Amino acid sequence: MRPTSKYEMIRRIVSDFKQPTYRYRQITDAIFKQNVGEYERMTMLPSLLRDELIRTLGPYVCSIVPVKELTSRQVSKVLFAIAGNERVEAVRLSYERGWKSYCISTQCGCGFGCKFCATGTIGLKRNLTADEITDQLLHFHINGHALDSVAFMGMGEALANPYIFDALTILTDPSLFGLGHRRITVSTIGLLPGIEKLTREFPQVNLTFSLHSPFDDQRSELMPINDRFPVRDVLNALDLHIRHTGRKVYIAYILLRGVNDSIVHAEAVAELLRGRGPGEHLYHVNLIPYNSTEITPESYQQSYRDQVIMFVRILKSKGINVTVRTQFGTDIDAACGQLYGHSQ
Repeated sequence: MRPTSKYEMIRRIVSDFKQPTYRYRQITDAIFKQNVGEYERMTMLPSLLRDELIRTLGPYVCSIVPVKELTSRQVSKVLFAIAGNERVEAVRLSYERGWKSYCISTQCGCGFGCKFCATGTIGLKRNLTADEITDQLLHFHINGHALDSVAFMGMGEALANPYIFDALTILTDPSLFGLGHRRITVSTIGLLPGIEKLTREFPQVNLTFSLHSPFDDQRSELMPINDRFPVRDVLNALDLHIRHTGRKVYIAYILLRGVNDSIVHAEAVAELLRGRGPGEHLYHVNLIPYNSTEITPESYQQSYRDQVIMFVRILKSKGINVTVRTQFGTDIDAACGQLYGHSQ
């Protein structure tokens, strides 16, 4: 059964206590406009309503508890305790021009077992609820950080969690987080039902597809999901997404030294993305330097700089839009594929 979000619960409590409907707005304004993190401090509410909120939802607005924070230049990684004595991580990126971006988790662990990813070594413990997903952002908001953009690129596969759509509804609700759809990015390893649902229900949300190899046999080896949803089927769904939304689709590609960073790979990536019809110019490749951790196989290493330059040059020469993602947070295991949810 779908868990009820705290915002639905608050609405219900206001109604059950025969309070005027503006009470709900008072509570959400306290949270989102005044950064109030405890129901006890909402002194504009009648005490019986405050008491009921605390009794039902607990003293704190945020349902997850920060356990540890690691900070390096421009990056902060927070480890949260969630129900069931589990842990998840979220990352705040601060860009030099003042923009604050967040990488948040949708699952505790991940069940898809991509060979190069630290999160995948845990296996899937459970899906996060809509509150647990959005409370990662609420934590930063209540602590005074602007929420400029959000990526579902933390622990887990976003589109494998049905509550992601409830979380998107909460994040885009003008009376709650009020985030513009285009400031949100959902990343997927290629789950077709989720891509189709996102296209229908949140067409303006940015979509990133993790490719990592243009060859089916190698991609299946690196990412077992490819046996269920092969590259070409996913790209056909992305073509439809582009046709329906008119929006760019990002292709994430982690460069692994001697594994998927050859001339042949670069040419095959270009081949996959060319000739896809009127929307082909809306594909944009994001090349990601690999980030190793203590628990990922030693056989995977970051590509040499010359290989990265060569890869970029080939893609550009074939007319493919490409950028190399800036590296943040490698020193605190806060970069792509490094989130593990441990507190050592």
